[in-house]
Amino acid sequence: MDTIASLFSFITIPVSWVIVQFHSVYGKVFGADTGWAWGLSIVSLVILIRICLIPLFVKQIKATRAMQTLQPEMKKIQERYKNDKQRQSEEMMKLYKESGTNPLSSCLPILAQSPFFFALYHVLNGIATGKTIGVIDDQLLASARKAHIFGAPLAAKFTDSADKVTQLGATLMDVRVVTAIMIVLMSASQFYTQRQLMTKNVDTTVKTPFMQQQKMLMYVFPVMFAIFGINFPVGVLVYWLTTNVWTMGQQMYVIRNNPTPGSKAQAAFLERLQKHVLHHGKTRSRGQRAVVKAIVAKGRDRNEFERKFINALTKAGLAAQTDGTIGKGEATAVAETEDGTQTTGGAPRRQQPKRQSKSQRQSGSAKAAGESEPKSTPLSLSKSDEPEDAEPAAKPAGGGGNKPSTGTRSKAQSGQRKGPQRPKSPSKK
Repeated sequence: MDTIASLFSFITIPVSWVIVQFHSVYGKVFGADTGWAWGLSIVSLVILIRICLIPLFVKQIKATRAMQTLQPEMKKIQERYKNDKQRQSEEMMKLYKESGTNPLSSCLPILAQSPFFFALYHVLNGIATGKTIGVIDDQLLASARKAHIFGAPLAAKFTDSADKVTQLGATLMDVRVVTAIMIVLMSASQFYTQRQLMTKNVDTTVKTPFMQQQKMLMYVFPVMFAIFGINFPVGVLVYWLTTNVWTMGQQMYVIRNNPTPGSKAQAAFLERLQKHVLHHGKTRSRGQRAVVKAIVAKGRDRNEFERKFINALTKAGLAAQTDGTIGKGEATAVAETEDGTQTTGGAPRRQQPKRQSKSQRQSGSAKAAGESEPKSTPLSLSKSDEPEDAEPAAKPAGGGGNKPSTGTRSKAQSGQRKGPQRPKSPSKK
């Protein structure tokens, strides 16, 4: 560890200068030789570094979102080459190269703050060995060696001997108890950060090698911190615990306000957004409008949670607009037109007729049938001089007779020959 820290010795001067400046401020409040002054100086150093790393964090979020847009293509590659892992990896790397994304972009903040971490370790190791380093002179060195955090010296380690701890003005039990608690908290915060990322902010419908890598890191990182933590000075443990807590809070903020599409966090976010929109009728922030705009732009490619959100707005008479705002739906615009008020929505839909009851339909059908009856009877083929009240002549036996006067062709009865029939001889009187 000392060899690695010496590689970043060129950063020890700015790191030690920042610590001294913060110490001069906190020393006036808590005392120059107290652990609060030196401990808060280290915490302030972490906060300053993480603020400077916010642009990298934003770049990390954008790269993560770019990876999410590739999830459908990655799923196709996974299904196509499910029996050939080597070809699957090659196609994945080809997809990353074509889209310009990097699956290791999530490690950028950690890699960027590593030099500051090792520089701080180099400074604290110099304090533990009684060597001036950076801008820390003999007076500041003596003050830092007297500083204790909950009874443990700032430069003490879990693996230090009892004689060395005694020289720093503490007991071995105090040092090991404090360092053990800090190591446990450091590992637990790292595990929780990775776990909430994997369980709440990941689209579980698509499984990729990147997800498997993140799942592995969720268990590997805490173990690594626990192993290397016993060799860290108390001041470095304060630094690393603070940066883990910052990362955890930052991750919780991102998951709550900008979740991954298709994740459980997005379902909870859209549920909260739905309640707010139904109550107020509009989105309240630029981030919410950006999320709604992205959902509208997806069209038919929306996931289950996004379709549920759009359907809830439609049932409430609202509609998501292309600019991310919430407007009134078409049904609401039609209702306001009927009331005589002015609407700003789209064109009203055609009104559907009311459904009639069975009795109304029957009465309407009977009325239509009565109106459709012809007023004049059709012309007959032969004139008849018989009065209307005369009885019809009896049909002769054998089925012969005059044709009906309706003008339609009669069908041949069963057993009769088709075609014209020979007239029978008149009967003798």
